[in-house]
Amino acid sequence: MPEVIFPGPEGRLEGRYHPQAAPDAPIAIILHPDPQFGGTMNNRVVYNLHYAFHKLGFTVLRFNFRGVGRSQGEYDQGVGELSDAASALDYLQAMNPNSKHCWVAGHSFGAWIGMQLLMRRPEITGFISVAPPGPSSPGPGNYDYSFLAPCPSSGLIINGSNDRIAQPKETEQLVSKLQEQKGITITHEVVEGADHFFKNEEAHMKPMIETVQAYVRRRLTEGTR
Repeated sequence: MPEVIFPGPEGRLEGRYHPQAAPDAPIAIILHPDPQFGGTMNNRVVYNLHYAFHKLGFTVLRFNFRGVGRSQGEYDQGVGELSDAASALDYLQAMNPNSKHCWVAGHSFGAWIGMQLLMRRPEITGFISVAPPGPSSPGPGNYDYSFLAPCPSSGLIINGSNDRIAQPKETEQLVSKLQEQKGITITHEVVEGADHFFKNEEAHMKPMIETVQAYVRRRLTEGTR
């Protein structure tokens, strides 16, 4: 898979780009957890999401936020990282001008950034949020989702029942709030026994990825917004 360096708001950003042969293949970017807690594009959930999308026929890009790996800049509490994500999507779209579907997927902090990106980019047709952080999660601010007013795209929120970082009760509250909105469909799935990182490969990671693939496959088949 080609290593790529592309321009970001604070200098170069480092990524892994996995294209398809079809010029009109759908595209997806994958966003990693909080760098303050060791998050990188090689996080296991991010890595597995990357290949899950590629196996579904997507051209995929995952990358390191500013200050991580070979990406330039410094951690910016989510503000600059949102700009990084927008730059990554710009790069992916420039490389794939004929793509008709655009998705964003993220894990933890990356899920929060991805859901903010939805509000900036109306061309995003679907999203996957894995273990989105809540008000009690460690990190910048209190992970407020009031910006999703309204949420512009349907998507899947998936979390583990034993998550101690993103409390399941807070995830349920977020889902309930979003499901009240009209014109979109928010699907919620829970992986029983899984923690924040889906550490057990067979019992937790594999079912999570299979759930994501089934959801994306259904959306692509239905052609729904």
